[in-house]
Amino acid sequence: MRTILVASSKGGAGKSTVATNLAAHFALEGKATAILDADKQKSSTHWCEKRAQMASAVLPLDGCRRNWDKHLPEGIQRLVVDAAAGAMGPDLTAVLDIADAVVVPVLPSAIDIEATVPFLDSLVAHPRVKKGKLPVGLVGNRLKPWTSASQQAMEQLQAWPYPLVAQLRDTQAYVLLAGLGKSVFDYHSEQVRSHQDDWAPLLKWLRKSL
Repeated sequence: MRTILVASSKGGAGKSTVATNLAAHFALEGKATAILDADKQKSSTHWCEKRAQMASAVLPLDGCRRNWDKHLPEGIQRLVVDAAAGAMGPDLTAVLDIADAVVVPVLPSAIDIEATVPFLDSLVAHPRVKKGKLPVGLVGNRLKPWTSASQQAMEQLQAWPYPLVAQLRDTQAYVLLAGLGKSVFDYHSEQVRSHQDDWAPLLKWLRKSL
């Protein structure tokens, strides 16, 4: 089993969007995929439920359950963890112990970037992150590339010690797809393909870690 933790310093950064789209990508590749949903809003769980009848269904698991690691079903090849909003490094120890990669979505605003700094600092306290054995990648999310705010935010992130592994443009498509239990990888129209391209650097980075 390969495990990807998707976590952010505050709610609303698009954590569940990243988690569900990654899970869909793995499932569409034919991997037995599950989402461990530790967020109280349970957005990822509801998404899984809407996708349940599809050939590329994703199994929802309750990440709020005590000793969740003792109840993981056999045969899971990819586990995507949608962390609780605002969870810091010490709250994530059980996942950091087993994760193969950590993906951190960041919105292009000063408030979000400032809030991400203490979160990343808390991750470094974990021995696997500190020793460089657990890769951490940043994902710029809901970007409007034509605005100076997004451009400046990405320049700032690129100066950090963690790689900026994807820049996802803002689109209402993610909201609509989430309501259907779908992802950008479920469609092949030219418009959707352009958003799939945004994910390519992240998927390439993950392949090196998984």
